[in-house]
Amino acid sequence: MRDATVTPNGDRIRWVEIPGREPVRLYLHGLGASSPVYYAAAAAHPLLTGHRSLLLDLLGFGISDRPADFPYTLEAHADAVAAAVRAAGAERVEVIGHSLGGAVAIQLAHRHPGLVAGLVLVDAVIDPVAPSPGPGSGGIASFTEEEFLAGGLEQVERWAGPFWWATMRLAGPEALHRSAVHRCRATVPSLREQLHGLELPRTFLHPEADGELPGADRLRAAGVALEAVPDCGHNIMIDNPDGFAKAVAAALA
Repeated sequence: MRDATVTPNGDRIRWVEIPGREPVRLYLHGLGASSPVYYAAAAAHPLLTGHRSLLLDLLGFGISDRPADFPYTLEAHADAVAAAVRAAGAERVEVIGHSLGGAVAIQLAHRHPGLVAGLVLVDAVIDPVAPSPGPGSGGIASFTEEEFLAGGLEQVERWAGPFWWATMRLAGPEALHRSAVHRCRATVPSLREQLHGLELPRTFLHPEADGELPGADRLRAAGVALEAVPDCGHNIMIDNPDGFAKAVAAALA
C-alpha cells in the first residue's frame, strides 16, 4: 500500500501498487466501491499483468481518508487523483475508470492535459441523471445531505444490497452523498463534450446486453471506440473478468 497527501489539511489518498513496466496504469473505482476490491482479479489477469498499476481509492472511499470538509465534486476528485499520481512519480498514466471513476477519469484528462495517455471507460458516467429513490447514485442524491446523515444512509444500505454495501460501508457519509449528487448533476462543459474533445486514445466498454450507447455515432465520430462486453452487467470486471481483460488489453495495446 502507498499513500500521498492531496489536500492542504493533510488528507491522504491510498492505493495498492503492483510493480511493473511503464506506462503506469491507474484504476479508478465507482461510487461506493474500492479499486483493490473491484479490480484485483482483473489486474492480475495474464493479459493485463506486467505494467506498474495503481489500484487507487478516491478520497472518501475504501482505504483513503474520509474528510468531511472536502467538496467531493468530480473536479475536486480529479485534482486529488492528479496530486496522488504525481506524488507516485508517474508522469503519464493509462486510466481505467469504472462508473463514477470513469467520470473522474474524463475530468482528470480534461483538467490535467498531458497526464493521461489513454482512457478506458468501463460503463462510465457521461450523462446527468435525475435523483430518484431507489438503488444507485440517483437514490443517494434524492436525499438532502441533512436527511442522508440523519438516517438516509440506513435506507441506502437496504437499497444497495450486501455486495455493494461491503465496500460502500467504508465510505465517509459526506463523501458518498456529495459524490452521488455531483455525479447526477451536469458539468460545464458536459462530460460528453469533454470526452469528445480529448485528443488521446479512448475506449468505452459497456455490457453487450444494454445495447448501443446513446449518442454512439457521435462518440465514434469523435474517435471513441465502443466495445460491447458479453455476459456481464454494470460491474464488467467482476462479472466477466476474461472479457474485461481482453477488451482492456486490446484498448491499451
